[in-house]
Amino acid sequence: MTLAIIVLALVTAQRIGELFLAEHNTRRLRAKGAIETGANHYILIVLLHGAWLLGLWVLAWDRPVNLALLAIFVLLQAARVWVIATLGPRWTTRIITLPGAPLVTKGPYRFVSHPNYVVVALEIAVLPLAFGLVEYAVLFTLLNAAMMWVRIRSEGRALAAASAA
Repeated sequence: MTLAIIVLALVTAQRIGELFLAEHNTRRLRAKGAIETGANHYILIVLLHGAWLLGLWVLAWDRPVNLALLAIFVLLQAARVWVIATLGPRWTTRIITLPGAPLVTKGPYRFVSHPNYVVVALEIAVLPLAFGLVEYAVLFTLLNAAMMWVRIRSEGRALAAASAA
């Protein structure tokens, strides 16, 4: 088994686990009266991220791994965990707001308003680069940037409406 396969398997397992956690948190938030915004573009995000990971399986499973870039990716996973831990039961992969709930301002949110999106943008670039897939990294970084332009605008409106409630 190559290092590339191990890395891809771990990233795949992590993402699947996160989807289960996100769904669990989403159900709990909705039970408390939370509202989803941006559901119409959510499937596009899922497809984009799924295509990114599937493409890495197709293109990178037998490639050498740049250990320095892999180390950066591992550090990004620590940042991802920090974001998820900071949001706790409010973390989801959807835009779910609980009217009247205060915005989270601790953890990485003290420094950046959308730390999860920063981490994801860097992951989308760094992991393909670790496999030497420069064009792939550029392509998915651009696609993700377009998606985040839509997502962040939608989330900003949802958070403003929720905090005004």
